[in-house]
Amino acid sequence: MTARPSPLLVARTVEALRATVGEWRHQGLGVGFVPTMGALHEGHLTLIAEAKQRADRVVASVFVNPTQFAAHEDLGTYPRNEDRDADLLAEAGCHLLFAPGVADMYPEGSTTRIDVGGPSLGLESDFRPHFFGGVAIVVAKLLNQVQADVAVFGEKDYQQLLVVRRMARDLDIPTEILGSPTLRDGHGLALSSRNAYLSEDELVVARQLNGILFKAGVDVSAGTPVEVVESNATAALLAAGFGTVDYVAVRRADDLSTFTGAVDAPSRILTAAWLGRTRLIDNLPI
Repeated sequence: MTARPSPLLVARTVEALRATVGEWRHQGLGVGFVPTMGALHEGHLTLIAEAKQRADRVVASVFVNPTQFAAHEDLGTYPRNEDRDADLLAEAGCHLLFAPGVADMYPEGSTTRIDVGGPSLGLESDFRPHFFGGVAIVVAKLLNQVQADVAVFGEKDYQQLLVVRRMARDLDIPTEILGSPTLRDGHGLALSSRNAYLSEDELVVARQLNGILFKAGVDVSAGTPVEVVESNATAALLAAGFGTVDYVAVRRADDLSTFTGAVDAPSRILTAAWLGRTRLIDNLPI
């Protein structure tokens, strides 16, 4: 365990993490947790703020998880700046940064994986079939390592939030899984670490995404058939300048199952689309 000049403590091993959390528990303090892959922005800091509302002490993890990247994806180029991340966490009032290495999270010989099913089926899994298995194992490990009372996840990754919530329930992990609303810039673009990849011209296009989803949600509420809404929104994204649209889908908000007729329950519209080499995801409640 080492201390930075700021009040933020840094743990790099599970033993050091549990020693600090155990001391907090001995003092009767509640613990919140925010897992991240670093490259922090204001969206992450709203998760820290939410955790602080729910607990006396907050742990944030920074770990770029290799098991959720395919061979052709951006694991090697994913932005990393631990010093900046630590400074932001300290300013936000986080109490402990857990920053393990790959060998700490996946010791030699590790073979266990988790097949999550349920809300993981379709959408992201159609294009990144490896993804939720990688998310499930690392989040299960982190939740077990931290043993927090609550863990906060952003709603921008809505399918991931439901997958984690289902996994925690199915595996009897006692940590409460909370969703926090998506933070957006002044143009409505969801904040994301990958936005840093966008050129100025691509940002102009990206900032139309939220408006197209909002219009689609209005159409759903007005009774337009789901398949028409999805088709029209896809066409609008392509017309705006997106190169490829992986999906636009209206799904039930509680489990991401499809509607067979009228939208008769709380729903979400979700999308994934490409601008150059950058893949953006977003969603809105309907």
